[in-house]
Amino acid sequence: MVTYSQVSQLPFDVNLFVNLAAGLFILPFFLFSAYAGLVADNMDKALLIRRLKILELLIMACAAAAIMTHSYVLMLVLLFLMGTQSAFFGPVKYSLLPQILTAEDLVRGNAWVEVGTFVSILLGTIGAGLILTQTNSELIAAISVVAFAVLGVLYSRQIPPLPPIHPVKKIKFTPLSGAIRTLKLCRKQPAIWVAIIAISWFWFVGATYLTQFANFSRVHLQGDATVVSLLLVVFSVGIAIGSMLCTRLSRQRVEIGVVPIGLVGLMVFGIDLYWAIPELTEKPLMSVAAFVVQAQHYRLLVDLLFIGISGGVFIVPLYAFVQARAIPSQRAQMIAANNILNALFMVVSALMAMVLLGGLQWQISELFLALAAANAITGVLIFGSSLEFRVRVKHYVLSVLRYRVSIKSVTLPYDGAVILVCAKARKVPRSLLSILALRPIIVGQQTLQVKQALGQGKIVLVDEQQLSELLTRSPSFLMQIPSFRLLFNAEKNGAGRQQVDLQLVPLR
Repeated sequence: MVTYSQVSQLPFDVNLFVNLAAGLFILPFFLFSAYAGLVADNMDKALLIRRLKILELLIMACAAAAIMTHSYVLMLVLLFLMGTQSAFFGPVKYSLLPQILTAEDLVRGNAWVEVGTFVSILLGTIGAGLILTQTNSELIAAISVVAFAVLGVLYSRQIPPLPPIHPVKKIKFTPLSGAIRTLKLCRKQPAIWVAIIAISWFWFVGATYLTQFANFSRVHLQGDATVVSLLLVVFSVGIAIGSMLCTRLSRQRVEIGVVPIGLVGLMVFGIDLYWAIPELTEKPLMSVAAFVVQAQHYRLLVDLLFIGISGGVFIVPLYAFVQARAIPSQRAQMIAANNILNALFMVVSALMAMVLLGGLQWQISELFLALAAANAITGVLIFGSSLEFRVRVKHYVLSVLRYRVSIKSVTLPYDGAVILVCAKARKVPRSLLSILALRPIIVGQQTLQVKQALGQGKIVLVDEQQLSELLTRSPSFLMQIPSFRLLFNAEKNGAGRQQVDLQLVPLR
């Protein structure tokens, strides 16, 4: 609205205004995410969401008045407040999922969150463009922001109570030191830290693509604003498809093994996108109707769609991994650390684009090619720094290539000691054990070692003989630990793979 409609009424230069608006929206994620994570971990999450949605309604009511009165400085203040509301909403939104969903539903739940997020971004962006073409655009915009805020308030009242998992702590508001403390807390859990770095890389890539679409369409594709909308649609739909596809690839479980598939897709289709870009020519800007009838653009659109799909496959298991592996009492703080790093990576992506496109005079196509190639470096850094990630990828590949797996099981606890009992304990392949739980499963060898591992809160697989020894030596200790029987059956089929049936049932 500011860029296309009210340039003459701004208090200062339009470019400065737009960049200041973007900065004011992202600044609260640095200032308040750490405190927001502490708040979300120490109060009823449903109550917090309802309060945040009421705050959103108040901000949007003021925004409606600012839109109608052309109060642009007030709009900047309200944009900062809306960024603050978002910084508080992010940790509670993601941290509540493991509290209400089973392990089988956690990946699907995250998939729906990502679908909802990017479809909403898409509809909001296109909707804003359509509103600006109307005669009473300001009135429609003012009514729209209030109406959506009201919907948020109404839906928030349907969330059931979600009390804190541990006793409530007194918390202090310490913006900068709190952010540093939250990041240090996250660094103490290496696997979660690596997953958050990977998530932040996704936002680095996504922010770079989305920010450059407008100029990319105008300069390289000779397309007008409607072509920009088409690119947004294809990219966002791709992410939605990839998010849902991830649930099938991961067997509806939290599975880091599918992450390399997404990363390879981002690299391969990103590189092919560079070769699919038409040669630069000087001709009038075309509409979306003229753009889609030209066959030379189909390859580019397919590449963009699969970049989105790859992004969805990449991001969903990482979010689910952070939620499932985080200590329950620190889950929102881990999401807060994620938000801080996401914001930092997006700022760095903007600075990088400014340096490469403005300072070094790169073409946007060259920026996209460099971004695609950088996915290979990112993959080496992510999986090279985490042994657990490498092992899970190896086990996932083996489970796909060697076995056709059928799983019927109850949900294993996210944390704490668990004992599994199987008559063929030592014959169950490690790659199949990784399917059953996000945490590593230890195959017991000696009774003393099994007891020590259980005392450290690990998952241990034992055979019937070891179970008898444990019951004889420490019956009271064993009775306090959740126990499950693992039924394992494997038969070779004609395709050269083994048909494997796995079933977990509670053991009384």
